[in-house]
Amino acid sequence: MSFDHTPNGARANSRPSYSASNSRGASMDEEEFMRRRSTMYRRGSNMSEASFLADVDMAQDEMFSGPMSESVPTATSSFAHRRLRSDSTASFEFFDEELDADDDMEEYGQDEEAVEDEDVLGALERQGSFDAADTFLEPELEEDVLSVNDNGHARRRSQRSRKGSGASKSSRGTRSSVDAPLLRRHHSGGSDTSGYRSGGRVSQKIYILSEDMTIVVAGFKTSLFGFALYVCICLLTAGLGYLIFRWLPKWYVKLVGRSAELSKCDWVVVENQWGEMIVQDTQKQPFGQSLSSVFGQSETGKMMDYDEYDDPIMDELRILDYRYIRFCFHPLKDKFISGNVWKDPTWSNMEALTTVRAGIDSDEQENRERIFGKNEINIEMKTTTQLLMDEAFHPFYVFQIASILLWSMDKYYYYAGCIFVISVASITTTLLETKATMKRLREISKFECDIRVLRSGFWRYVDSSELVPGDVYEITDPNLGQFPCDSLLLSGDAIVNESMLTGESVPVSKTPATDETLERINLSATAMHADVAKHMLFSGTKIIRARRPQDGDKDQDEEAAALALVVRTGFNTTKGALVRSMLFPKPSGFKFYRDSFRYISVMACIAGVGFIASFINFIRLGLEWHLIIVRALDLITIVVPPALPATLTIGTNFALGRLKKKNIFCISPQRVNVGGKLDVMCFDKTGTLTEDGLDVLGVRVVSRPANRFTDLLSHTSALLPGATYERDPTYDYNANRAILYTMATCHSLRIVDDEFIGDPLDLKMFEFTGWQYEEGTERGAVNATEEEDDLSLSPSVARPPQGYEFDLDVDQDSPNSRRPIELGVLKSFEFVSHLRRASVIVRQFGEKSGDVYVKGAPEAMKDICKPESFPADYDDLLAYYTQRGFRVIACASKHIFKLNWLKVQKMKREEAESNLDFVGFIVFENKLKPISESVISELRDADIRTVMCTGDNILTAISVARECGLIDRNAHCFVPHFEEGDAHTPLAKLTWESVDNPVYQLDEHTLKPLPPPPEHDSSLPYDVSNLRNYSIAVTGDVFRWLVDYANPKLLQQMLVLGQVFARMSPDEKHEMIEKLQSIDYCAGFCGDGANDCGALKAADVGISLSEAEASVAAPFTSRVFDISCVPEVIREGRAALVTSFSCFKYMSLYSAIQFTSVSFLYATASNLGDFQFLYIDLLLILPIAIFMGWTGPYRELSRKRPTASLVSRKVLTPLLGQIVICILVQFIGWEFVRKQSWYQPPVIDRDHSNSHNSENTTLYLLSCYQYILSAIVLSVGPPFRQSMRHNMPFVITMFVALAISSYMLFDPAPWLYKLMELTFLSSVFKIFILVLGIGGFCCMYLSERLVFPRLAKAIGKLYIKMRGRVKERKQYKVTLEKMRI
Repeated sequence: MSFDHTPNGARANSRPSYSASNSRGASMDEEEFMRRRSTMYRRGSNMSEASFLADVDMAQDEMFSGPMSESVPTATSSFAHRRLRSDSTASFEFFDEELDADDDMEEYGQDEEAVEDEDVLGALERQGSFDAADTFLEPELEEDVLSVNDNGHARRRSQRSRKGSGASKSSRGTRSSVDAPLLRRHHSGGSDTSGYRSGGRVSQKIYILSEDMTIVVAGFKTSLFGFALYVCICLLTAGLGYLIFRWLPKWYVKLVGRSAELSKCDWVVVENQWGEMIVQDTQKQPFGQSLSSVFGQSETGKMMDYDEYDDPIMDELRILDYRYIRFCFHPLKDKFISGNVWKDPTWSNMEALTTVRAGIDSDEQENRERIFGKNEINIEMKTTTQLLMDEAFHPFYVFQIASILLWSMDKYYYYAGCIFVISVASITTTLLETKATMKRLREISKFECDIRVLRSGFWRYVDSSELVPGDVYEITDPNLGQFPCDSLLLSGDAIVNESMLTGESVPVSKTPATDETLERINLSATAMHADVAKHMLFSGTKIIRARRPQDGDKDQDEEAAALALVVRTGFNTTKGALVRSMLFPKPSGFKFYRDSFRYISVMACIAGVGFIASFINFIRLGLEWHLIIVRALDLITIVVPPALPATLTIGTNFALGRLKKKNIFCISPQRVNVGGKLDVMCFDKTGTLTEDGLDVLGVRVVSRPANRFTDLLSHTSALLPGATYERDPTYDYNANRAILYTMATCHSLRIVDDEFIGDPLDLKMFEFTGWQYEEGTERGAVNATEEEDDLSLSPSVARPPQGYEFDLDVDQDSPNSRRPIELGVLKSFEFVSHLRRASVIVRQFGEKSGDVYVKGAPEAMKDICKPESFPADYDDLLAYYTQRGFRVIACASKHIFKLNWLKVQKMKREEAESNLDFVGFIVFENKLKPISESVISELRDADIRTVMCTGDNILTAISVARECGLIDRNAHCFVPHFEEGDAHTPLAKLTWESVDNPVYQLDEHTLKPLPPPPEHDSSLPYDVSNLRNYSIAVTGDVFRWLVDYANPKLLQQMLVLGQVFARMSPDEKHEMIEKLQSIDYCAGFCGDGANDCGALKAADVGISLSEAEASVAAPFTSRVFDISCVPEVIREGRAALVTSFSCFKYMSLYSAIQFTSVSFLYATASNLGDFQFLYIDLLLILPIAIFMGWTGPYRELSRKRPTASLVSRKVLTPLLGQIVICILVQFIGWEFVRKQSWYQPPVIDRDHSNSHNSENTTLYLLSCYQYILSAIVLSVGPPFRQSMRHNMPFVITMFVALAISSYMLFDPAPWLYKLMELTFLSSVFKIFILVLGIGGFCCMYLSERLVFPRLAKAIGKLYIKMRGRVKERKQYKVTLEKMRI
C-alpha cells in the first residue's frame, strides 16, 4: 500500500560538526598511534580526491516542501565540500547504533590484525582505484576489506583509518558506532532494536560517498489497526491531526508502520544525518535474471559465505529510488546496494570492444533498462494541486489561516481580508515561480535526440532515452551537439567544452581509451582518475568537434565512425549529479536562520505568558467566553508577525541583485551572508592575480660544448638563423633546433574552424615560433604491425615559415638536403599535474629515426635529464628569472635511432621521458593585472588575510606576491627545504631559510626567527628589524609532508604564517582550504581554472572567474576577469548580514511594541481597531521593512567584522533594552491620559471589545511614532552599509509615514477620524504625544549608539567572571598570539 500523502521530512536545526584536524586516524589511542608512527604509517590527512568530475553534493528538503524564497534553485551550497560524513555522529530515529555496534563487536572483535597492509590500501586510495562497492561505503564495506595474502587465501582485515582526519578518536577496544561495521547479515544473537530480526535485516545504514551523506533505510509494512487509528484521529480533529502528522512524520511512521524485513517490506523510511525524512515505496517486479546482471561480478565473487562461482537467479527485483539515486536489493547480502557501480565483465580489453562489432541485443537492452532505468534526467513534476497543498499546509501558512479565522471571528473583516489576499498572492507567486523554476530545470536537464546505435550487429537509430550501459553509439553524427550519457571513447577523437563541469572554457581533447583505461575505470568513484578522464565523454558536455578514425580499410562504415561505449546513464551521469545538487542542496550551516527561529520560540513563550495573564484578567472583568478565547489567542498572532519569514531574506535578495549588475552571479544565496564573515582569502596566481596570456620574453639555450647558457634570444631568427651566412660556424645549433622544435610540436593546440584552440600558454609559445601546424587524425586500429606502411597513419605536422623550409645542418651532398622540414607528431603524452611536464615523439618526414621533446617545470627536469647536460649556473639562472616574476619552462630532448610506428605505440611514458639532454629555458613574461595590487591592499587594510596558492615555481610566486603587496616587500620570506629525507620520509628534517639571505633562519619547531650568527653584518638589507613582519612560503611537497607527518602544532603555525603556497597540485589546493577551515578560518578562494575546482568547492566562499553564468565549479561566478569581485562579494556579504539582523530586530521590536499596546488595552477589555491594525501592518511596517534592506554596502571595508550570531549579548542586549524603553514610553502615555479631564474611559462590553476610547487613541498614535522612528534607530550605516541618506526609498517612506501619522495626530479629516476610531485629545496633549515619541526616539538612538554596547561588554565580563573561564576563541587567533615576537 502506498501513501503519496506522506509528509515530507522536517529539517533538523543542528548538524554534526566535523574537523579536518582530527589527524591521527579513527579508533586508536595514543599507544596505537605511536606504534603506527614508529612503523612509518602515514597519518590520515584527508587527502582530497576532488577534481572537476567530483560529484556535486546534495541534501535539503524534498522537492518543494514548504515555501521557496528563491525563484532560482539554490544549488549553491552544493559545492561546499564539508568534512566527510561517513563518521557522522548524527542519531537516527529508526536505527539503534549503540546496540548494533555492540553486536558487531561480538562478531568482528577478534580481527585485531588490522592494518598490517595499509600501504597497499594507501596505494589504492591514492590511485582512486577502490572497489565498486566502496562508493556507497556502508560501514560493513568501509571497515572490512578483503585482501589476498601471499599464499592466495583471502582474509578479512580492518581499514579503520580510511577517512583520515574525518574520523574521531576513541579508546582502544571500542569503536564509535559509525566506524563499526554496523550492517551485517543476521545472526541469532541479533537484537530486534539494533537493526535485525530473527529473519533478516530491518534497517540499514548507507554512506553515499558521492553525496557525502549518510542515510538510514528502515523497512515497514502498514499496520491496519494503526492506519485505522490514524484515519480516526484525522477525522475527529477536523484535519488537525493530519497536519500534525504531516509536520511530524516520525509520529506518522510510529503509528501506521509495522517494522518489517527489508526483503519483505512494502515501504521504507529513509532518513539522512540532517534529520530529513521521507517515506517511500519500493518497486517490485518479476526478474528471472542472474545476480551478476544487477550487481556485477565483483558483488558475487567476493562473498565469503558463498561459493565463488555461485551466481543465483533473482526471482524478484526490488528497487529503491532515493533522490534519483537507485538502490537494488541484494538477496544474499540482505541489503540495498547502489545501482550505479555495475561494470560489464566484457569490458576487459579494447581489442574486444573495437573489433567485435555486435553491440548488445534487444533482450539485454530491455533487462538493463529495467535495472538502470531510462537514459533521461527526467525531474518529477508535482501537480499544481500537490504544490498548492505543500504551500498551504506549511506551518507558516497554516498559522496565517488560523489567524485569519481568528480575526474574522473577532469582526476584523477588513484586516483579515487584506492578509488573506496577501497570503493568496504570496502562495500563487511562489507556486508560479516553482513551476517556472522546474520548467527551466527540466529544459536544462532533459535531452532527447536520435542516436545511431549498434544493436545485435546492426546499426539503427534509437531515441537517446533508450541507451543503456554497454551500448556502442556513433559520436560523429552531425545532428549530435552534446553527449547524451557518460561514455568511453573507443575510436576517433573529439574536442569538447566541459565548462559546465569546470567553469573553464578551454576546450578539452579526448582520445580513444586503452586497456589500461578499462582497468582503471571506477564508475562509483567521486573523482575520475586523470588518465581515465581524458578518454571519458561526459553527459551534457558540448561537442566542438568529433572526427572519424583514419583506417586502412575505408569500406567498413562502422570502422569509419568515431564510436563510444555507454558506461553511465540518466541520473548516474555527471550531469545527473549536477541536477541533483540543484534539487537537493545541502542545508546551510549558517546559524542566523536557526537562531531566529529560536528567538521566535522564546517570543512565543512570552506570548503564552501574556495569553494566561489576559485570560485571567478577562475572567475577572466578566467577559463572554468566546471573546476571552479570541482575545487571548490574538496576542499570539501579534508576537509572531506574518511578514517575519520574508524579512529574513530581504537583505540577501537585494545583495544578489546588486552583484548581478556587477556581472557577479551566485547560485547559492545563503553564501552571500557567509561572504561577510571571511577571515582569509586565497588566490590562484596565473589568470587571477596575473594576466592570463603570457608573452614569450625569449629563450636561453644551452650552448655546446661549453655547456653554458646563451644570452636571451627574443626572436626565432636569432634562435635558429635561416641562412648559412648568419650562423656562427663554431657554434653547435642542435640545442637551438631542439628547443625550437619543442615549441613547435609539444603543445595541446587543436584546430577548429581554422582557428587554434587550447591552452593560452601553448598558443603564445607556438605563435612565437611563426610555424604552421596541420592537425592529424587518430588511428583506428589497435593491432598495427611493424610492416604496415606509414601512409596508413596521418600524424599532426608542424612546418617552418617561408624562408626556413630546409635544415641547413644536413650535409648538402645528402639526398635529404633539399627535403623540406616536416615534423610529424607520432605520439604525445599530455601534461599531467603531478608530473608537471608534457612530451611528444616526433619524426622528420622520410627519416627512420626520431626525437623525444619534453617541456615542463624546471624542477621536474632533474629527475629525467642527464646530470652532465645541466649547465653549472642552472639554479642561479632559474632563480634570477623566477625572483623577478617570470614564468620559466624547461625543455629537454633525446634522439632515437630506428623509430617505427609499432615501437612508438608500445613506448611507455617512463621510457620516453628518461635519459634526456637538457636544452634550455623558455622565459615567459607574466604581467600583474592592473587591479590586483589595489585589491590586495584593500583586503589587507580590512585585516582580511590574503594568501597565494599556485602551481607555479615558488620564487616566481614570491616575486608576484611582493609585486602585488601580498607579502611585505622589505620583510623576510622564509622557504623550507628538506635537509634530510623528502616528502615521503616520516622523519625528514626541514630547514627554513630566508629567500633573500640564507643566514637568517627559523626554528624548525616553533617557526620563530633564530638570531643571526655574530659575524653577520645586520646593517645589510633585510636585517633583523624586518624579522617582525616575516612570512612563509611553502611548496606542495613540504605542505604534503607537514600534513602527513609533522607535529599538528607545527602544521597550525605554518598555516597561520604561510602567505605563498607554490607548486600545489589541485588536491593540495583543496586540502589547504580544508586545513585552514580546521583552525577556524572562514576561508574564501578565487581562481579561474579546472585546477582550482576542488578548492573552489571546499571554500566557504568560492569565486570562479568564468564566462559562464553558473557552473559546478563555484557558488559565485564573475564575468569580470580580475579579483575586483572579491571585495564586492565581501562588501555585499557584510551589508546583507547586517541588513538581515536589522530587519529581524525591527520586526521583533514591532511585535513588542504592538504586544505592549494591546496588553495595556486588554487591562480594560479594549483593543486596537480594525483599520488601526491595517494602517500599522500594511502601510507602516511592510514598506519600512522592505526599504530598510535597500541600503547598499559601505564603500570601504572595515577591519571590524559584523556579528553572525543572533543569540549573543551584542544583539540581544540592545534589542531587549529597546523593548524596555518602548514599554516605558507607552506606560507614560497610558498613565498620563488617564489623568486628563477630558479622558474618555473604555466601556466594557461583555460581547465585544470597545476600541473607541482615549487610551486606544493615545497608545495607537504614540506607537505609530515608535514604529517609524525605531526603524531609523535600527537602520545600521557605516562601517558595513551606506548611511541612511543614500537610501532614498527608505527616506521617502520615513517622511511620508511621519507626515501621515502627524496628520492623524493634529488635524485628521472627519472621515479619517471616524475610520481610525479616534477620540478627542487636547492640543497640549497632542504636543505631549509628539514630544514623548521624539523623546523616546532620542533615548533609543543614544542608548543604541552609546549605552547598550558598553552594557553588553559589561554583561560579557560579568558572565566570564561568574563562569570562571574565558570565552573559547578561534584556534588560529590563539596560535598567532603564541607566535608573536
